[in-house]
Amino acid sequence: MPLISLRTVKRPPLKTTLFAALLAISQLCFAEVCTTEDFETNVSGASECLKMRRFGVAEPDVMLIWLHGDVSSGGPADYHFRIAGSAASEFSSSKTLSVAIVRPGYPDGDGNSSSVSPAQSGRSDHYTKENVAEVATAIEHLKKRFNPRKVIVIGHSGGAATTANMLGLQPELFDRAILVACPCDLVAWRVGRKAWSRSENPIALTNTISPQAKVIALTGEKDDNTSTLLASAYVEKLKARNIEATFLSLPNETHNSSFRSPEVFNAIRKLLL
Repeated sequence: MPLISLRTVKRPPLKTTLFAALLAISQLCFAEVCTTEDFETNVSGASECLKMRRFGVAEPDVMLIWLHGDVSSGGPADYHFRIAGSAASEFSSSKTLSVAIVRPGYPDGDGNSSSVSPAQSGRSDHYTKENVAEVATAIEHLKKRFNPRKVIVIGHSGGAATTANMLGLQPELFDRAILVACPCDLVAWRVGRKAWSRSENPIALTNTISPQAKVIALTGEKDDNTSTLLASAYVEKLKARNIEATFLSLPNETHNSSFRSPEVFNAIRKLLL
């Protein structure tokens, strides 16, 4: 048998390999972590049970996934439910299923919460590989259950960072994303504040994103939390790899109002083409 030169063997990027291994181990150990995974209010993550709401058709061509922000002021993470419901109606002609996921550790406003391990809890420095894996596995379960032709993930603030991290850590999961008010460069975002040492930094993962990805980033000009420079720098990194990426600065929009901007639905229309 001829020897195979190690130089000719192509290895996947290290971060992608580690993430895939973590995901596979988690799925083996926690196959169905929701006692009642109904895909209406519950979906299993890698090792936790995540709350969700779904709107639209049960046999979709398109599945929209909505991820909320950090809600750092406290309270439930349910503001994206209404937007997800509106999107199901707006894009009904495309046979759309619209799913709002509650990220690990957040309450859903109905007295329930997505579970989270104690080590990954809190509302800061929590864009960790483990929490990203929880959301990514939930999306994988949703894909297997509903078998959509196309998946678009729309994230706001911390949900946008989580979306961008999934693009880099698990590039085959989905390749259409809308990032609203994204803290896409965590180092720049945390300047003058306590650094987030546990979290994955989206801008550091751009080299592993699929070349077929399409990304639209939106940030309000009046956003005093995540400046327009954070998402625009991220988009430039993608463009340097010839990835189809667009950044739009939204006049008169703030950190929170940008998520309600008509430009979010306009971005969905562009990615449906």
